[in-house]
Amino acid sequence: MNFKALIAEFVGTFTLVFIGVGAIAADYTTGGAVGLTGVALAHGLAIAVMISAVVAISGGHLNPAVTIGLLSAGKIDLRSALGYVISQCLAAIVAIAVIKLCVPADVLWDIQYGVPAVSDAPEITTIMALVTEIVLTFFLVFVVYGTAVDRRAPKMGGLFIGLAVAMGIMMGGPISGAAMNPARHLGPALLGGGMQNTWIYWAGPIIGAILAAQVYKNILEGKPA
Repeated sequence: MNFKALIAEFVGTFTLVFIGVGAIAADYTTGGAVGLTGVALAHGLAIAVMISAVVAISGGHLNPAVTIGLLSAGKIDLRSALGYVISQCLAAIVAIAVIKLCVPADVLWDIQYGVPAVSDAPEITTIMALVTEIVLTFFLVFVVYGTAVDRRAPKMGGLFIGLAVAMGIMMGGPISGAAMNPARHLGPALLGGGMQNTWIYWAGPIIGAILAAQVYKNILEGKPA
């Protein structure tokens, strides 16, 4: 197993969770000055810069759903995929442990540690949240495949993957929290945000990721010369 790749996945995923939750805390402490767009951009920028930094080492998955989707398409072997998922989940947990040293406890409690959650609006159902996570993660992994995996792609995957994350949060944030990433949910949920509806944030992203990987691989990907 490539130890350097596991470190790269850890650092990249840590950054996503730390910056994402930190941006939500900043929005709270500034009375909403950051806003949904700002929170979305913070997540997107974290993904863009870190994928660009580690793509040459690990491929820049930073997301168990991405790893599982690419596993389904034969782009990573099972042993490596398991290592990636464990590294990503550990990174998310450590990121929340560290952010507790940076953000006041009462702020983290009030924002529920930034855990993606189903909207408490009575018209929003868990099925709506599940479908939102499936569709948004489909878009995300479709972009991953088309900009970073496909050998014909221009080498700008980090930028466009980050924009896909920001795009998803702008739409899905008020519905499901727009995790699109099981690790993004796991760390905050496990260390204080609560484990309600955890299944949505594993099932939705994984289903969406596998669907996107299979559609791209079997319909759009160029055949080896």
